[in-house]
Order: sequence, then structure tokens, then C-alpha cells
Amino acid sequence: MAPLLRVPRSVRQGAVSIAYGAETTLRRALSAVAERVGWRPALLPYSGYASPEGARVLARVVLAPAGVDPAARRGIAAWRRLLTLECPDTEVRVEFAGTTTVVASDPAGLVDVTVPVHAALGDGPVDARLSVGRRVPVRVPVHVVTGGHGVVCDIDDTVWVTGIGHPLQAARRTLFGTSSTREAVPGMAALVREAARSQRGAAVLYLSNGPWNFAGVVTRFLRKKGFPAGAVLMTDWGVEPTRWFRDGQEHKRSSLVRLHEDLPEVSWVLVGDDGEHDPELYETFARAHPASVDAIALRQVAPDAPVVDDATDVAGVPVVRGRDGHALLPLLRAALGEQRSP
Repeated sequence: MAPLLRVPRSVRQGAVSIAYGAETTLRRALSAVAERVGWRPALLPYSGYASPEGARVLARVVLAPAGVDPAARRGIAAWRRLLTLECPDTEVRVEFAGTTTVVASDPAGLVDVTVPVHAALGDGPVDARLSVGRRVPVRVPVHVVTGGHGVVCDIDDTVWVTGIGHPLQAARRTLFGTSSTREAVPGMAALVREAARSQRGAAVLYLSNGPWNFAGVVTRFLRKKGFPAGAVLMTDWGVEPTRWFRDGQEHKRSSLVRLHEDLPEVSWVLVGDDGEHDPELYETFARAHPASVDAIALRQVAPDAPVVDDATDVAGVPVVRGRDGHALLPLLRAALGEQRSP
């Protein structure tokens, strides 16, 4: 049999560039049509986080009919949330804790800005006030971190059941599910609450490779299922300038690095599963910053791996594994007791 032809890298990159250009051109054409019929820039709020020094405020600018709030949509299939027209280079006014900042949305319509904090912030969420054009200002939650501990928690197969090991089922749940139809992983809400409650002002952040379009669905699901409130950090799907699809590993890796830079005094419990790359990403971060990781908790979902509720360590950081939150909780409680004891 003749060997498969290797496509030169320059050809592959050229195909990606053409696809990205075609997608961009189509979006611009659709946006122009929408604006001609009266659609105007509107804001989708995403929850951010803040330290006493600075606040990371997140939102997205999209086109929507005048008088319609795109963030108010409820109970629709997830795939319909992917049908948005983003507004790049749109001026957004950000007001937070007495500071006003004017920024422009990025090429994907995202607003991701760190604003200085010049006033004392209490525990819990504080609203930023964002406005665009003549729209009514939108309140965007910012979770204030004043404690020395926090939790970073994955979403797919950690918070809710996705079934990444079964692609067709995973696609059905992802594209057709809503916050009401998704199934929570047993015991995980209690696990995250336990990990976060040890210190007042603890940080809770949910980190996912899902698209920003699903952030509202994720936030409502977390609230309904009893997970503690926190910032939700997601990513974008679709063709990028240099690749066909976003790099999920790089998104999570860079997000962990950003959290360490923004909140250097916080030590984290990293919660995820072994269905994709969480073990490698978390262990790499723990080796690089062992003083900034209290423990790693991994739900076992890999189909070929034996399910064993156990505890090991990496670079002195405890690593606990279990089939669900109920199995993980006592192991994590014991690990944190040892890590945080005087």
C-alpha cells in the first residue's frame, strides 16, 4: 500500500487562513445586514474576579434587535446560543468601584479588561456596570477574593456529565442540552463547597474548554445544583487565524498561569477529571508552583482506567482520585487537613 501523502505545512496553514478569512467575511456581511434592519450592539455579561488591587471584568459585545436583551434568553438548545454576531472594536464603558474605564472589544467581540481598584472591597460578588451605545447599562458580577485559598474546577465530566469518552453522546448533551436538562456529577457540589468554605473570601473559579456562548447556561446550572458562585472562564470555538480549532490544553494552561499572576497569594485546590488533559495540566502547574497548590482532586472517568479511590502526591502536593464527588470528598478532606494544619 502506498504511504499516505503528507500535506506540506504551508498548504495546511494556507487552508486555515482561507477558512478564517471566509468566516470573517461572512460574519461581517451578516453583521452589515443586521445593522441595516436595526440591530445594535448589546452586552452579554460574564462573571469575573477581583483582588484588592485589580478586577478582571469580562463580557461580550454582540448584535441584537433594539430593545432585546440577548442575555435574557432561557430554555433554548445550546446550539442556538452559538448563532451570535459578535461586535469587534466596539467601545464599552466599564465602571467598577469608583473607577471608569473605556475599552474596545477584541476581534471576537470579547471584553477582558483588568481595572484598578481604589476602594475597599468586601467579600462576595460586586457588580461592575458596563454600557455600550444607547443600551441600558448591564451589571456584570465580579467575585472578590480576599482569602488565601481557592478552588479551580473543570466543567465537563467534573461538574456535569458530558461523556467525552463517547463523542456522539457528548455532542448531543453539549449542543442540545439546557441548564435544566444537564445532569450533575454526584457529590461534586458538596466537594467544591467543602474545598471553598475553609476560609472566608476564598476564590472559586470554573475553567472550561466550552465556548463563551454557553457561559450563561453554565452559571445557571451551577446555581441550580448548589455549587458555590464563582467566575466562569471559557474560550472560543471556530477557526482561528493559525489553526482549525482552539487549543484546549493551551487555554487551560494559560488560564492557570494568569490566575497565579493575578492572585499570587492564593493557593488552589484543582478539581478535574481524567477524561482529557486535566491530570497532566494540573500536575505540571503543581510542579512549577508547589506552594500555590493545596491539592488536586480528579474524578475518574477514563473508560480503560481502573476506578480506585486513592491518594498519591506530586511534588509534595496531594493528588486524590475517585469515581465521583462522594468518593473524593473524604480523601480531599483528609488531604486538606494535612496541608492546612498548623
